[in-house]
Amino acid sequence: MYYKIQSVKFIALHLIDMVILMFEKAVKMGLLFDFYGKLLSDRQYTIIEMYYIHDLSLSEIGEQLNISRQGVHDILKRAEKRLLNYEEKLGLVKKFLDDKDKIKVILKQLNLIKDDLKLGRLENINSHVIDIENIALDILDNDQEVK
Repeated sequence: MYYKIQSVKFIALHLIDMVILMFEKAVKMGLLFDFYGKLLSDRQYTIIEMYYIHDLSLSEIGEQLNISRQGVHDILKRAEKRLLNYEEKLGLVKKFLDDKDKIKVILKQLNLIKDDLKLGRLENINSHVIDIENIALDILDNDQEVK
């Protein structure tokens, strides 16, 4: 009985991991599609959109486009590969996410400045301003880099 419970727990955890991976892939493909989708062929664009954005199955897409499920699968895989290739070469999504994280740090620093102003701790403000300036300069410097 103990081994059955452990097996069920293992299977449940494995299924949860698979769902998380599928969700992460869908989010990643959605971002790649947002950035590079217009660089795909019309057919690839349509299939990626139908699969990831409209959440249609391969069979449903095949019916709508009058192609086989396998044909949809092949086009989808080629389109995913192209999107990943564009990101590998251009790195726009990575840069976007990095900049987004840096902006979050800037907002945190601004909140610290507000708190320091309320509490009259003026000596700390200069440090926060320097941090914000450095992050902003880092964002601007990275905009100038060419891969």
